[in-house]
Formats: sequence, structure tokens, C-alpha cells
Amino acid sequence: MEPNTFWISLFSGAAAGSGVDLILFPLDTFKTRIQSQQGFWASGGFRGIYNGLPSTLVGSAPTAALFFTIYDTTKSKLDYYVAKNYINPTLCQIVAANLGEISACLIRVPVDVVRQKTQAQHNLNTVQIMKKIFKTEGFRGFYRSYLTTVLREIPFGSVQFPLWEYLKLTVSKYAKDGESKPYQSALCGAVAGGISAGITTPI
Repeated sequence: MEPNTFWISLFSGAAAGSGVDLILFPLDTFKTRIQSQQGFWASGGFRGIYNGLPSTLVGSAPTAALFFTIYDTTKSKLDYYVAKNYINPTLCQIVAANLGEISACLIRVPVDVVRQKTQAQHNLNTVQIMKKIFKTEGFRGFYRSYLTTVLREIPFGSVQFPLWEYLKLTVSKYAKDGESKPYQSALCGAVAGGISAGITTPI
């Protein structure tokens, strides 16, 4: 991977991850409270819908940056084997996506643990939640759902990213310069993500 491409992947991933989390955070809070054992209203209802946002913003940028850096780096390393027909392009994308997910979950999982507890326990802030987790469960408490999260993300990423690459390639064939525009890439990502969620949610 060229240095410029590396930094583009790093900063683009960080910006995209932070932007999406900031916009969709209230919806995620509602979902967490609805699923809470305490019930929606006891968990805070419509109050404090941005509880847990600090930990999410701190974690979302490096999580997305790490994922796309690993994803693009792995793809570039495997390009030689794809060109020689030693490996299928789709398999290359699946391997890259899975390595990216496994790496990103090292940051995503503890962030999600803190976020969900803060959303469900609206009377405690992020720092208090972190102290409570560490006191009751130790460091392992932040990673108790790591394996299940990885097992959930792998099928999703295995569908989403090959589909995203395929859609981008299809769109680029109709472009004058042979490349998809950023907004087209984003739309392709949204479509791929929606289809992937529909396929993998039952799993």
C-alpha cells in the first residue's frame, strides 16, 4: 500500500466512523433501552439520549481507522496473488474484511460494553461505569463479549465488503474516468450494509 493510500484509509475511516456514530447515537440509545431488562422507561426513556457518547466518540474513530487500514493493507498485499489468479478477488476481500473486523473489535468491544451500560444506567456517567466494570469484573469485563462480537461481525463483513466492492466496480464502469465518486461509494456502502444486515441478522 502506498503511503498516501494508507493515510487516506486511516483518516477517511476515522471520519466516517465518528460521523455515523454521532448521527445514529440516539437511535442506538433507544434500541438499548428497549432491550434492557429494566424496560425502556426505567432505563431512562427519552432522557439523556446521548449518555455514553463520550466513550463512543473516543472509540469510534480509532476503531474505523484500524478496520479500514487493515482492510486496505491486506487487500494490497493480496493483489499480487489475485493478479496471478492464485486467489479469487472475492476471497481476498473476505479475508481482508475479517482481519479488519478481528482487529477493530479489540477497540470496539470495550467501547460498546461501556456505551451500553451507560445508556441503560442513565444515572451513572461514562467514568463511573468504567470504574464499576473494573471493580466488579476486572479488565476481562471489558472484553467479555469479544468472541461473540467477532462471530457476529465476520458473516456480516463477509457479505458486506465483497458486495460493496462489486457495486463500486459496477458504478465505475459508467463513470467517464472509470472511478466511482465518494458519494457513489457511500451509497454503495449503504446498500451493501442494508443487504448484509438483512441476510445476517437471523444468524
